[in-house]
Amino acid sequence: MISNEIPKIFNRQRLIKHRIRAAANFSAHDFLFREMAVSLCERLNYIKKTFPLALDLGAHNGFIAEILQNRGGIENLIQSAVSEKLLRNAANNVLVADEELLPFAENSFDLVISTGSLHWVNDLAGSLIQIQKSLKPDGLFLAIFFGGQTLKELRTSFEKAEMQVRGGVSPRISPFIDVQTGGSLLQRAGFALPVVDSEILNVEYTHPLKLMKELRGMGESNCLYDSEKSFTPCSLMMLAVDNYLRDFSNEEGRINASFELITLTGWKPHESQQKSVRRGSGQIPFGQIMS
Repeated sequence: MISNEIPKIFNRQRLIKHRIRAAANFSAHDFLFREMAVSLCERLNYIKKTFPLALDLGAHNGFIAEILQNRGGIENLIQSAVSEKLLRNAANNVLVADEELLPFAENSFDLVISTGSLHWVNDLAGSLIQIQKSLKPDGLFLAIFFGGQTLKELRTSFEKAEMQVRGGVSPRISPFIDVQTGGSLLQRAGFALPVVDSEILNVEYTHPLKLMKELRGMGESNCLYDSEKSFTPCSLMMLAVDNYLRDFSNEEGRINASFELITLTGWKPHESQQKSVRRGSGQIPFGQIMS
């Protein structure tokens, strides 16, 4: 018998624990999320449209509302997160909602935005379908999250260390999606005018352990179901650190950490939107435009 059950890649309960643990001091480690939020706000500024009701899906501590500051045509913003403890610093209009099982009625929102949350969703295709349904016709979906090249240096360093010690590797870094997959998922979810792009943000740290501490402070520690349940042995950790320092240090002795930021943009279909021209309907002969 073929099972239709979605594979559980991420332990969502562990994710919630990590985020709650990080919530108290999240503002000291939120610079990457603020970078993402600023990017989304800049894109909204180019869209000449008002959004009477918007949803911030997967909010952290309410920072995106602070960054928006009435920009982007948003009139009312609802902020949601997987736990009420994550919304203690958020303003009004907050609710608890899981990105994997949205409680919203169809045609509810004019805009759904999400900053740094969807990379921890097991069934991203299913979540995108739910988001599309929750939007009103001609509603906009705009999300940004970590992509496949994120933390490639850390992944390589640990894989090399485990091969040296154990002769094999265990999962430690999330299997983030790439641009091509993001585009396919938007189309599968029924979004019109889908756009996917990415950029690599390089961040320097004084030491690999500082990077790991930062990830913990962001609530981005390992949540993979198949990861080891016990603590990483100190010898393995130090070998991975040595690999990182040797392979990814610059002339000043600082290490680089790559974060790929993938942005998804899509609209709920509406008759007013531009449509692709039917093949063979062109009125200008190629001979007139070819030299």
